[in-house]
Amino acid sequence: MRENARVADVFKAGRGDYQELVDEISALLGAPATLENRDFELIAFAAYDSDGEFDAASLDPVRTRSILTRRSTAAVRRWFEGFGIARATGPVRIPPTPEAGVYRGRICLPVRHRGVVLGYVWLLADEPGPSERQLSAAMEIASRIGALLADEAQAGADLTRELRAVLTAERGWQQEMALAELRTALGTRADGLHTVVCVAPWPSDDPDEAPSVRTLPAATALCAVPWDGQGQCLAVLVRLRSAQVLTPALGAAARLLREAEGPRAAAGVADARLGLAELGAAWQEASGAARAALAEPRLGPVAEWTSIGPYRLLTALPPDAGQDPAVRALLSPAHRELAHTAEVFLDCAGQAGRTAAALGIHRQTLYYRLSRVEQLTGLDLDDGEARLLLHMALKSARLKGPDPA
Repeated sequence: MRENARVADVFKAGRGDYQELVDEISALLGAPATLENRDFELIAFAAYDSDGEFDAASLDPVRTRSILTRRSTAAVRRWFEGFGIARATGPVRIPPTPEAGVYRGRICLPVRHRGVVLGYVWLLADEPGPSERQLSAAMEIASRIGALLADEAQAGADLTRELRAVLTAERGWQQEMALAELRTALGTRADGLHTVVCVAPWPSDDPDEAPSVRTLPAATALCAVPWDGQGQCLAVLVRLRSAQVLTPALGAAARLLREAEGPRAAAGVADARLGLAELGAAWQEASGAARAALAEPRLGPVAEWTSIGPYRLLTALPPDAGQDPAVRALLSPAHRELAHTAEVFLDCAGQAGRTAAALGIHRQTLYYRLSRVEQLTGLDLDDGEARLLLHMALKSARLKGPDPA
């Protein structure tokens, strides 16, 4: 319990402390400064010069992008790492290189803790720049940042374990115990408004290879969990100010999707909840919405639980619930075109004209295909209950694989 209280204290203090330390370095050296973690993700920046005026000259393309997007590109990272910053134990001077978008010289202060580089403080400083005495004092401040980053990394790892335990525990006393640990770790933040985001699938099979929660401004905790028996997905607990405004969660989902390699990732966002009592239900909503977005591209790439229509029911059913024997033959690979025709027909509320237009076929071709669907399934498409059964079976099939068309 004492460890969880420490976790809550670290996260409560972290952001303000980073900003104060970066401001301190900027004032000491009389130069704009930014703090990034070792993955070049922005943590804090001081954008003013020593007179308190905005320094427009500091906004070269590389710095501007880092501040606006809160991260640097892989190419920028490789270019800077080519100067040996990851191995350096003291300041590294980097000359201006306009062709790389670096219009002003940099000084990089490696942020280390116990010999491990955890981040970098970047200073815009033309020659001759700060004195060695000033840089030595700045490195002492950078070491304080390193200690803070190390504490936060440990605290973040603890929250990762607690969130993963809640989402993967069996219902009952195991989940209740994990939930109590997470609630204790979060402290007073546990009683606020939250939602959950699911990003699936995640390209790494290693549950510890997940982005830093610090890169998502409204995120409280993030972890990787198993996804439908195939690899991993990401779960993110996101703070909200209003139950009606899911913008922080939608932004976190969009950002993580940009980091997920490949076109087949999607994200789902649950309804808002007050407190953590319904965290398990929120996770089911978020993962269900992600499944729906993967099955139905028009819903994604980020789908809210409230917007996925019939998939709210289908994703809550056991995996084999939608496999009705009457539809089994229609869902075989040999009849993909017929299955697609039936689905579009039902999506169009049984209106032949709309269906034929959507499929780009003649009405007589549509009628022929629908008669073949009735022969294969034994269902009468003039009967409302038969249509409902077929429609739900076709939508359920989407959740299990690619578009039958």
